[in-house]
Amino acid sequence: MALFCSNCGTQVPGSFCPNCGTPVAAGPVNPDIPHPSAGYAPPAQVVGTGGLEPHVASALCYAPFTIGLICSVLFLVIAPYNQNKFVRFSAFQSLFLHLALFVLFIALSMIHLFLVALIHVLSLLFIPLYPLLWLAIIVLFLFLMYKSFNNQQVNLPFIGNLAQKQA
Repeated sequence: MALFCSNCGTQVPGSFCPNCGTPVAAGPVNPDIPHPSAGYAPPAQVVGTGGLEPHVASALCYAPFTIGLICSVLFLVIAPYNQNKFVRFSAFQSLFLHLALFVLFIALSMIHLFLVALIHVLSLLFIPLYPLLWLAIIVLFLFLMYKSFNNQQVNLPFIGNLAQKQA
């Protein structure tokens, strides 16, 4: 008498199923599982990736401020994402953009301090400049997030070329 696996219905020559590894006892067969000769095929196992899709990961790289900076570094280090060219490009472009904005704000602060020391009236021109600059930066990051989420690569001038070389 041939034994059949109670889990998947495969014919078992020994005490373990060669298909799924379930131990098989010489007892009754599960009546819900049809005989293999009746055309039974075990259900396909669904294996999830357990991670983010590349377009979501690249969009997270462009999250404004510190969140995007942290995501960019993480996606350059974590294994499945650092092998995807689109995610690598987005991470490098985001890092270079953050660095460029850091340098820009240092330069603007130095100019502002110079104008305060030299002529107080000219320093008043910087008061509306900072909120407008912050608004433009947030709009830029949201635009880049939107384009990345839709699998569209946007190359920023100069920064995009550097990121393309790194990716």
